[in-house]
Amino acid sequence: MKVLLGLGNPGREYEATRHNVGWWVLDHLADVWRFDGWRPAGDALVAAGLVDGAKVRLVKPQTYYNRSGDALRPYLRQPFWAPAADLLVVCDDVALPVGRYRVRPQGSAGGSNGLKSIEHTLRSQAYPRLRIGTRPSDDRALGDLAEFVLSPFDPIERQEVGALLPKLVDACATWLREGTLAAMNKHNANA
Repeated sequence: MKVLLGLGNPGREYEATRHNVGWWVLDHLADVWRFDGWRPAGDALVAAGLVDGAKVRLVKPQTYYNRSGDALRPYLRQPFWAPAADLLVVCDDVALPVGRYRVRPQGSAGGSNGLKSIEHTLRSQAYPRLRIGTRPSDDRALGDLAEFVLSPFDPIERQEVGALLPKLVDACATWLREGTLAAMNKHNANA
């Protein structure tokens, strides 16, 4: 089973924030792939279905962002499930400008408490991630980083993120069908 885990925070007050862009992507994937509705499963909401014959589960942790790794514990007990091949983490990245994205096979958390939590749970940095840019065009808008990531996109930025969704769906589908390297080769040059 392939697992796509989106980083975000539960609660209406966080729905439109930069930190929840991973959930936006998963919600869009669930619609495009016509998965059944979201249902509770442990510390997460999940939607499941088949994509090109592969079993896929979309996971939105219901712990807060900095405890996102907790939602992966059940998968670690699955025989033959390996994060390096079977997990794609979809998350925001303040180091990338709005409108950009990157697929990476592994790496450091880069200051993201959500990725730190995942690394702690997996005991490894070797898991693919799809990083979606949230950095504004004017760095002065960053201010306090903790406040910034919990703030909403401005209308133009939100449109830019919305315009990326088809590319992000294709990046996820490429990862599912062909793996991380193929997704990187196809998407990072154009992102």
